[in-house]
Amino acid sequence: MEKRVVVTGLGVVAPNGIGLDDFLEALKLGKSGIKFNQQLSDLNFSCQIAGTPEISEEKKRDYFTDLELRNFNSTGIMYGVIAGLDAWKDAGLEIIENENPDWESGTIFGTGTSGIEKFRESIYKIDALETRKLGSTAVSQTMNSGISAYLGGKLGLGNQVTTNSSACTTGTESILMAFERIKYGKAKRILAGSTSDSGPYIWAGFDAIKVCNFKSNDAPEKASRPMSASAAGFIPGSGAGALILEDLESALKRNAKIYCEILGGNLNSGGQRGGGSMTAPNSAAVQKCVKDAIFDAKINANDIDYISGHLTATSKDSTEIKNLSQALNRSGKDFPYINSLKSLTGHCLSAAGSIEAVATILQLSENFVAPNINCEDLNPEITAIIDANCIPQQFLETKITIAAKVSFGFGDVNGCVIFKKYIPSIL
Repeated sequence: MEKRVVVTGLGVVAPNGIGLDDFLEALKLGKSGIKFNQQLSDLNFSCQIAGTPEISEEKKRDYFTDLELRNFNSTGIMYGVIAGLDAWKDAGLEIIENENPDWESGTIFGTGTSGIEKFRESIYKIDALETRKLGSTAVSQTMNSGISAYLGGKLGLGNQVTTNSSACTTGTESILMAFERIKYGKAKRILAGSTSDSGPYIWAGFDAIKVCNFKSNDAPEKASRPMSASAAGFIPGSGAGALILEDLESALKRNAKIYCEILGGNLNSGGQRGGGSMTAPNSAAVQKCVKDAIFDAKINANDIDYISGHLTATSKDSTEIKNLSQALNRSGKDFPYINSLKSLTGHCLSAAGSIEAVATILQLSENFVAPNINCEDLNPEITAIIDANCIPQQFLETKITIAAKVSFGFGDVNGCVIFKKYIPSIL
């Protein structure tokens, strides 16, 4: 018998908010976390602004021991551990210290790269014939599965402990992988999420191919402009989002808080065919991904009240809206409300899907749509497809029953997950 899957905990480290309370306030106020970055300026980047979470030394010590922090400089692991442990605590779960791991709990926590600053440090030490000075954590900080390994150890997880990686679709993919594992009874709960390192060695490649906005260095909070006619590229960001997925029976048994239910979703690829490439989407695949997610969730396209878009502030924004409209067969005023968190955080790369999923669930559970900022001049190619009122530019209080989160990534990969407000009377 298939299990119903619910979300019982959330954690977030975002450029505009560390922790749920700060992040929720930033969502409602339309508060940007994008700031001028002196290091990018010193390195002569074209885009000299970014969305970087600010973690104090005191905050780090709430999650790591002094020994762990010695020679530790993996921002991605740091963000992921903070978000993951916060989600665990938010779900009302305890960290049990005994000989046996928690066989019923695991983590699927994605990333794009891990410990790139540690890699840089290692290269310099190796070249200087100082290999022995690398320290005992060089491997754990730089292996891609470092984030899941750290979380698995801190929480004593005995079920699947792994790291996935699918570019900007990573976070959404981790949620759907966890959903499938719980749905088929292979785990009671999974800590799902994703993280991304910050800094120039992550962002340089994007700056080099001119996909970042280099025209707004003097106006950081206005720079990320999804769905705007003056959109000039994305702003790099970083952070982590985390969700506790749990089977409904387990959640009810322990009287857990339930944010929402996951109805289903889909992952696919356009195969870099039919107009798709390493950096461009195959529209047929995008539409199929959304249609198949709706079918898997056993809902109708008209049931969707709100969409958290991928929408990166590039020329592909109008293509995304067109694909969503065609997949749903909804346009004009009939289109769901839609927003892009990237106007507030920048593009958090491999962490984007999970941070945006946390934002989606908060909006669903609290019945509001966060404002799209910086799109006063809506792209006319978009408003030719959907009504401008479907793109709220102010905080909008409205009932949301079903929400969709879509993600699209380099390599022509796509993801869509469907969330529904949990109704206790329906068992």
